[in-house]
Amino acid sequence: MSTTRSPAEAGQRMLPQRWLALGLLGTAQLMLILDVTVVAIALPQMATDLSLAREAVTWVVAAYTLTFGGLMLLGGRSADLFGPKPVLFAGLLTFALGSLAAGLAGGAGLLLCGRVAQGLGAAMLSPAALSVVVRLFSGDERNRALGIWSALGGGGAAIGVLLGGLISAGPGWPWVFFINIPVGVIVLVGLLRLLPPLPPATARRSSLDVLGALLATAATGLAIYALTVAGETGWTAPQTLVAAGVAVVLYALFGWRQKAAVSPLMDLALLSRRPVTAGVFVILIATALMVAVFFLGTFYFQQSAGHGPLATGLLFLPTALATMTGANLGGRLIGRLGGRTLGATGMVIAAIGLLVPVLWTTTPATAIGVSFGAFGVGALFVVASATALGEIAPAEADIASGLLSTFHELGATVGVATVSSIAAISLVDGGDTGFRQAFLVAAVAALVAAAISAIAIPPRSARS
Repeated sequence: MSTTRSPAEAGQRMLPQRWLALGLLGTAQLMLILDVTVVAIALPQMATDLSLAREAVTWVVAAYTLTFGGLMLLGGRSADLFGPKPVLFAGLLTFALGSLAAGLAGGAGLLLCGRVAQGLGAAMLSPAALSVVVRLFSGDERNRALGIWSALGGGGAAIGVLLGGLISAGPGWPWVFFINIPVGVIVLVGLLRLLPPLPPATARRSSLDVLGALLATAATGLAIYALTVAGETGWTAPQTLVAAGVAVVLYALFGWRQKAAVSPLMDLALLSRRPVTAGVFVILIATALMVAVFFLGTFYFQQSAGHGPLATGLLFLPTALATMTGANLGGRLIGRLGGRTLGATGMVIAAIGLLVPVLWTTTPATAIGVSFGAFGVGALFVVASATALGEIAPAEADIASGLLSTFHELGATVGVATVSSIAAISLVDGGDTGFRQAFLVAAVAALVAAAISAIAIPPRSARS
């Protein structure tokens, strides 16, 4: 009598070294996460060495997160259509080549091209790697593996701030990119030797909605451009308004495309569900606040307060640890308090922390304030996932998770562009006036988001 094995069971039978494979896949994912915080610490040094304008500095972060988030769903669909292994290896290679280009850059042009290539590689690598993890493990082992995978986010932030400071103070900022190359090669060689054949998910075979991905990415890119140039030209200047208007048109075309496409990139019907919409909103705000803290803080500590990159990394270590602590505590409390109470409370804590550097712009006050705010933001990541995925059917879990991941990266893009524009006066001319204004706007945004969360997130009785 023959038996039929699931892909996960077959993967376990063929791959006794699956935990070693998980270590390599986790290392690849950690590399993608690090490339936000590790680069953030090195930004002032890059700006000085390459004579980067404020807009270019903003795009060093935004080009990566925008490409990563804008093309992630396309990367996930590619893994379904072609199989996760070729997409995973193509992503690793693209990310490594982008890192090489960014490290060799002598000006803004090559640096930004390298960051776009890194984002493209990340958009292929991240969903494909997660697909491999799901195929290699089942049952309790899968839960353990996914728990390790999820823990990489907080750990990546903590490692990133220290690594960014150490590298910038030592061999210099190009090595925040160069270090990805040997790591990528080791992961690539190891996975080539370890991974079993992993065929495409033929039951979900579909076409690639490349047009939809390009429309979404172009629309977000123009929106970010409008936010960035507003710091120089003004919020009502023709350049700002035209870019924002075209972005709105492209978003509308994207919505039409998703309804007309045979195999749409994004299931917009999911966003009509209150829990999903609320979860996406929370992840967008939480990531925007977190990246805004790292961007503003690294320039304040190094440019205004006069600290070096290593000292800046150490000053941010409590912030990263507070984020992980908040996420851990949030995971323990959400069942007792519910997403609505925990989400609104997390937003209020974030707002209080962000107000501290507005009132007392000193190194100790800023470090304490952003760490306290990060504690609240950490809980928000738990709220976002639990709210958005709490009522999702198993067949919809991949799509809903992809939405969360996409808006996570887009939140980072929006956050850095907005605070960069508001803090323009300090980023260009020095002083702390612009930093205080940007922290104030972030705090007000957190308070407004708290009020919205208290209404938008369904109460526990609606989800129990």
